[in-house]
Amino acid sequence: MNDLAPVARLGGMLATGLRDVTTDPAALDSTGWWAVTARYEGELVCARFDRVRPAPPPRVQPGGWHGPALADWASSLTREEYVAGVARIREHIAAGDVYQANLCRVLSAPLPDAASPPDVDALTALLARGNPAAFAGTIRLPAHGVEIATASPELFLRRRERLVESGPIKGTGRTEADLLAKDYAENVMIVDLVRNDLARVCLPGSVTVPRLCVTEPYPGLVHLVSTVRGELVPGAGWPELLAATFPPGSVTGAPKSSAVGVIEALEPVPRGPYCGGVGWVDADRRVGELAVGIRTFWVEREDGRPVVRFGAGAGITWGSDPAGEWTETELKATRLIGVASRAGTTTGKITEVGVRHGADLAER
Repeated sequence: MNDLAPVARLGGMLATGLRDVTTDPAALDSTGWWAVTARYEGELVCARFDRVRPAPPPRVQPGGWHGPALADWASSLTREEYVAGVARIREHIAAGDVYQANLCRVLSAPLPDAASPPDVDALTALLARGNPAAFAGTIRLPAHGVEIATASPELFLRRRERLVESGPIKGTGRTEADLLAKDYAENVMIVDLVRNDLARVCLPGSVTVPRLCVTEPYPGLVHLVSTVRGELVPGAGWPELLAATFPPGSVTGAPKSSAVGVIEALEPVPRGPYCGGVGWVDADRRVGELAVGIRTFWVEREDGRPVVRFGAGAGITWGSDPAGEWTETELKATRLIGVASRAGTTTGKITEVGVRHGADLAER
């Protein structure tokens, strides 16, 4: 089967005509329009396109995305393993190693045999209809191992020349009434972390917090969202900005360096694009926007066969209830797993998502 043509659909723009691909972040300060993805583990792919035009979200096409069956999804952590991981993080907090850490699991499912290769842009169309998001989009570079469809609601970095901004999300509930004191404390901790990250590359005194712990509604849930803003020091560009802030604070923990180590010990598989960064940079205009790679699907190959993956996690603090944190990962995953699986089921209504290895999701 032939690979689909490279394409990027981000920031209301459709990019075609791939010119070149690099892993060098300095390219983002050169010329042209770039699609950018960074895996949580640090691998960066920057793709420059020749033809870029405004475009609406893609339309859903019959047969465009052949999703897996709901029962075929498997979780990298069982419920019992996840709950035990939360307990272990609380031990780290009691010992003073961290104040907060994000514990994630990766859901995977083999894609069914189809006459054509899986098209993540067709999945983006389903997500746009079933779960619209501020930073939704596609990066499709099969020859370079990048096939991503995202419905991310979270701003990692927005740059307008020297002005930079981040919009960390911490705190999730079905409704605002479900938000706990723990959620607000978690958000404030991560805001402080993001302030410190930006202060490494911003003018002294320029880092501010215009919004703190604002409740924002999303399909099926609400989040607490804050805004952190600063002005880059002269001479700082994308390499310095990414070095100071990556991986995103909201999906690591505080202190970041300690939380990353805790995460590595507890999570059995790489996060990949999940919890990394995905977005675009217009180097000619010195503007760009990267989202945190949450609510994100990506396609990889195992023994030559395509597998679709999706990550879900929760921020763990001393006030965390282990079972409640597992439930938060279910809340974040259920709707989107359902959207991605609809074409792989025989019924139009999802009543239960029976995910193997403990990821027992039910539609809410």
